[in-house]
Amino acid sequence: MADLCDRLLATVLAAADVGAATLRHLPPVPKGRTVAVGAGKAAAAMAAALDRAWTGPLSGLVITRHGHGLPAGRIEVVEAGHPLPDDQGPRAAARILDLVRGLGPDDLVIALVSGGGSALMALPAPGLTLADKQAVTRALLRAGTPIGEINVVRKHLSAIKGGRLALAAAPAPLAALLVSDVPGDDPATIASGPTVPDPSTLAEARAIVERWRLDVPAAVAAHLRAPAAETPKPGDPRLARQGATVILRPADVLAAAEAAARAADRTVLNLGDRVEGEARRIGAEHARLALANRDRGPLAILSGGELTVTIAGDGGAGGPNKEYLLGLALGLGGAPGIRALAVDTDGIDGTSPDAGARIDPTTLARARALGLDAAALLAANRSRTFFEALGDLVVTGPTRTNVNDFRAIIVDGDLG
Repeated sequence: MADLCDRLLATVLAAADVGAATLRHLPPVPKGRTVAVGAGKAAAAMAAALDRAWTGPLSGLVITRHGHGLPAGRIEVVEAGHPLPDDQGPRAAARILDLVRGLGPDDLVIALVSGGGSALMALPAPGLTLADKQAVTRALLRAGTPIGEINVVRKHLSAIKGGRLALAAAPAPLAALLVSDVPGDDPATIASGPTVPDPSTLAEARAIVERWRLDVPAAVAAHLRAPAAETPKPGDPRLARQGATVILRPADVLAAAEAAARAADRTVLNLGDRVEGEARRIGAEHARLALANRDRGPLAILSGGELTVTIAGDGGAGGPNKEYLLGLALGLGGAPGIRALAVDTDGIDGTSPDAGARIDPTTLARARALGLDAAALLAANRSRTFFEALGDLVVTGPTRTNVNDFRAIIVDGDLG
């Protein structure tokens, strides 16, 4: 039922409260200064919670996406471009490095890091420009490259990611509080790992560029061949006082959704928080799964993870959650008793000003009545056009959290 989708979304967003998670993991107040730095879609909310609770001296700066900021007291909040960097991000990232340099062993750096931080801290390595990084990011996104591979490349083009922020802070101890938006919750992958050693290599970054046949600027190609561009690796003694704690995971909110669905007398099929792949293809697969399980009675099929979109032509207007849903709707073909919701928990699906959308058994029929060709719009990456015309977009506004996507398919049983 549609209201169960709404209840599950509310449950997920409540479970993804980064302020509460931050307060549960605060380190002890040090003898010296405390400097809070960081970046990500959740960074402002994390900073505000830290400022309210911290009893010692505190200063710092965090970067978040345009429109996702809020006051954080003693910690400055800067808004910058995402997913394509703008000039605000590099300036703020350079200031972050300046803030942590020169601290001593009695001081403390608290790094507040969440998904989106990689683009927001787009400080180019020496010899590269912001335009170079923008071109690479654009090429990676258009190719539908998985986020883990995107971040391998970005780390090796950065002056701050891939452990370089932690290097700048040494010898001060660094406590990183991380909100995960990546499958596996690897601290080296979240926001491209600015505070932890980097196990990936320059050779891997070059291989990704070649595998996806990316046309990158000449300066980028040359940089990826330079040994000096390699990142600090596990076991580097300079990072001995670095610590990283993942304080909130996609699996945490998926577990909360599962509990809420069971409380609503649903059998739950939890596909996990690591579902990856082309959005429309996964939508079609989940349609087959839902149809095959209609005889199991009232059912909730839940999943998380991050899907990708391969952009065609002029790029269209959509996002991975809406492409997933359109692929799901086409696969279901209007089957009775099945409805679904898919959203990005940060409130932004791709670059759209919506979190995602919903479908029900009438979706395709209502679209046909409006003269909409669902398959053609999906092929053109115009899923937002489709759902906007139907009035079925889900708009949350900035949630100031980011634990990846949430998808729920509600199956009322075999009504055929």
